[in-house]
Amino acid sequence: MRFQVLTIGGHAPHPLTGEQVPAADRLTEIVETGVAAEELGFDAYAIGERHAGPFLSSSPTVLLGALAARTSRIRLLTGVTVLAILDPVRVAEDYATLHQLSRGRLELVIGKGAEAGHFDLFGLDEGLQWDYQAEKYELLRRLWREEDVTWQGKFRPPLTGVTTLPRPYEGRPPRVWHGSATSLNSPELAARYGDPLFSANAVQPREAYTRLIDHYRERFAAHGHDPAGAYVGAGSGGLFIARTSQQAVAEFKDFYEARVRQSYKPHLAGKPGYNTPFRTVEEAIADGPHLIGSPQQVIDKILGFHAAYRHDLQSVTVDGSGLSLPRQIDQLRWFAEEIAPVVRTEAPTTLWQQA
Repeated sequence: MRFQVLTIGGHAPHPLTGEQVPAADRLTEIVETGVAAEELGFDAYAIGERHAGPFLSSSPTVLLGALAARTSRIRLLTGVTVLAILDPVRVAEDYATLHQLSRGRLELVIGKGAEAGHFDLFGLDEGLQWDYQAEKYELLRRLWREEDVTWQGKFRPPLTGVTTLPRPYEGRPPRVWHGSATSLNSPELAARYGDPLFSANAVQPREAYTRLIDHYRERFAAHGHDPAGAYVGAGSGGLFIARTSQQAVAEFKDFYEARVRQSYKPHLAGKPGYNTPFRTVEEAIADGPHLIGSPQQVIDKILGFHAAYRHDLQSVTVDGSGLSLPRQIDQLRWFAEEIAPVVRTEAPTTLWQQA
């Protein structure tokens, strides 16, 4: 197993105190957490992209550029790059620049995004989201693999003899994962191109994500790709480690349940992937995707994910826990020292083996 730290740059008031970190301080925290993740031995650090709601991650390229300058080993990922609303030419340019700055450490996770409001913001038809995704990804692949690209599609002006600059580092395009939360469309697109899949594993019951991953592996092989290359990543609802389960419940219950109430989206009630069904911390520990509890509980939860998903990369998130930055880093240190070594041994992978 490989391990990644993910942030989506949340910037909502603390659900219990109402306090809110200034934007400049919050952005600094995001960068400092990535630096700490490298020092603690995590394999990757990912920054999401959100354009609607209480988030500060609308410009992940800027934050990843800062991290490229402050780190030397850790892989830098997105989570996700909302390709469905972006211009593939600009995506090719921006992320090839980051690929060069990081000397090949960048990988993309692309998706249509988890905030419905961004389609209106960019003047796009949400009903065409999967058509946007498929066409734009096809063009992005060509721009990174070919020079003098001539292309015509439905959603942007045609291109004639275009070569985007800079080219990817050492001529090798960044690996692209496909973010998958609720629909079979992303697993299908990933399987078609022989790309890895990243399951959100963040809100719904485990069976919902198992369905998407199983479909991906079946279609990956059907498209003629070697099943050994069907890498899968999995998110998690958040990380909170305590010495015992009882201590975790006592310390985290009020915050968790207040955050669930704060983030509830009534206009999306009943739509999968938006409102968690795990309303109490006890439900989240027992059946949800959150990693809450003692180190052994967290180990058992991740290995339970692995039994269902057979995944290669586990993502953890600490900045939605209400903890100060030093305490967030303490959580990551605890994870790196007591949890990651056990899971790495129990769930080996060939992902990034040639690092």
